[in-house]
Amino acid sequence: MNLSPPEFAQRCEQIVANMGRVIQGKDDSIRQVLVCLLAEGHLLIEDVPGTGKTSMARALAATLSVPWNRVQFTPDLLPSDITGVSVFDQSNATFTFRPGPIFASIVIADEINRASPKTQSALLEVMEERTVTTDASVYSVPRPFMVAATQNPIDMEGTYRLPEAQLDRFLMSISLGYPDPDHEALILREQKDGATVTSLPAVISGDQLLEMIDYVKTVEVAPAIERYIVALTVQTRTMPEIRLGASTRGGLNVLRAARATAAASGRTYVSPDDVKAVAGPVLAHRIILQPEAELQGRTQTEVIERVLQSVPVPRAVDA
Repeated sequence: MNLSPPEFAQRCEQIVANMGRVIQGKDDSIRQVLVCLLAEGHLLIEDVPGTGKTSMARALAATLSVPWNRVQFTPDLLPSDITGVSVFDQSNATFTFRPGPIFASIVIADEINRASPKTQSALLEVMEERTVTTDASVYSVPRPFMVAATQNPIDMEGTYRLPEAQLDRFLMSISLGYPDPDHEALILREQKDGATVTSLPAVISGDQLLEMIDYVKTVEVAPAIERYIVALTVQTRTMPEIRLGASTRGGLNVLRAARATAAASGRTYVSPDDVKAVAGPVLAHRIILQPEAELQGRTQTEVIERVLQSVPVPRAVDA
């Protein structure tokens, strides 16, 4: 691996700065998106319309010199519209598979919760195994591969709740929120003639991105950190206000995201602070609260904060 820690961190800052040209005032959210990408995970952005969900996903795709596609999810969208379809070729009397938009490195699934559960389930295999099975044939998607999905809050008209199995496929779920007044004024001034994401240049090639992803896998994780992550996930299964806790996949994803966070900070090892930084975005969408807790107005993010406070932080990461 020729990449050094400072060089890796410099590339990360280059990506953040480039995306920040369009997504003003959201550097922390941009870093979360980058961590998800470097951990080879999938991203879910949930927020009300007009807060920049699609712009964030498009800015990421534009920053990377890799193939990308955008799919607008609608109630009449079919699974084959995403994965592809076999077409009969009269010239040789055989069926030929025509890949769908899922065969790209970055797939923007816009308003994913407006499609039917049947269509949403078409993504389960490809998001976990990076393959598409159709007509008894298996096709692999390119590497890197990331689904960057956006969704509106489930209480809005025309939306479907994503099933738990689908949510568990997303490494991270984040919410952008509204920008502060100063950055909102800057957006009005700079984008009054239209969005600037279409003119955003690519600053990282596909080979460079793969090199960064492979570098993340070399970041060391001490046994004490592994036990800390396990303790966090186990705690989510024992708290009385949680009906369904985080899965084993949730713990694995915390580890992967923590490694990417450490690498982006220029370190070659994971610290407890790296785990804390990603625990909310990685675990909150995987838990289901008890109805009583929901009636009291508690949120998954708040409960994860309580989990972090209740689990002791390891003092010696080499133990």
